Amino acid sequence: MNISNKTYKELSIPYFKETFDCIDDVMSENETPYYLIGASAIALQLLKKGIKPNRGTKDIDFAIMIPNMAAFENITVGLNKKGFHKVKAPWTFYSNSFNVAIDLLPFGEIEEQHTDNFNERYTDLHVLGFSEVLEAAVPIPIEEKIANIPTLEGMVILKLIAWSDRPEERENDLADILRIIQHYYDLEFDEIVEFHYDTIPDENFDQLIIAAEVLGRKSKLLINKSKLLSELIEGILTSDLKEVSKSEIAKD
Repeated sequence: MNISNKTYKELSIPYFKETFDCIDDVMSENETPYYLIGASAIALQLLKKGIKPNRGTKDIDFAIMIPNMAAFENITVGLNKKGFHKVKAPWTFYSNSFNVAIDLLPFGEIEEQHTDNFNERYTDLHVLGFSEVLEAAVPIPIEEKIANIPTLEGMVILKLIAWSDRPEERENDLADILRIIQHYYDLEFDEIVEFHYDTIPDENFDQLIIAAEVLGRKSKLLINKSKLLSELIEGILTSDLKEVSKSEIAKD
């Protein structure tokens, strides 16, 4: 299914088109690669198969590949001209006209120990995993524009890391991961049958278990690109699943 005008309505995100156009203009002017991530990216991936999003959001997240903080400031100037201004966290911008907040999460050469250092108050924006996941990003056309977004297995990795960083504030991350698992079998049926047939049991067939196993396999290919990323994901899972009865990941 091609992404068309209809997609903007189906995304259920107010002023998504206007916001995306502003970002595209500013990033093009600054020759900055950018990627749509978060719930909006998941929604676009699912829309390829005609699956409508189950929740709208006024927050739209982007990852931007930049070399230094000077490049970020240039982008800030461009966004200010478009009516987006910093609020609270220095990577968050808000438009009064659109009533939309966007997060711009820098990665690439700007990273110091896989962390972006903005100022004395905000020094803990962790971006470990961005480079590995976004290296495998896929382009999806939106009318005359192209949105580069993570694969679904890449989104699982980013969502898991984001949740572990601030679990008390990121309850939607685990719900988004579950939504991916719920639809993954149908979305990737042909690939599962051709390349992961061994995950399909003769008895006790369960699409969710098959989907989770295949997602795990494909996620591991990305995770294994970085020892630090691999150790981080292993640590998150080990810590949360230590007592399954208290696990946030494993709970119904």
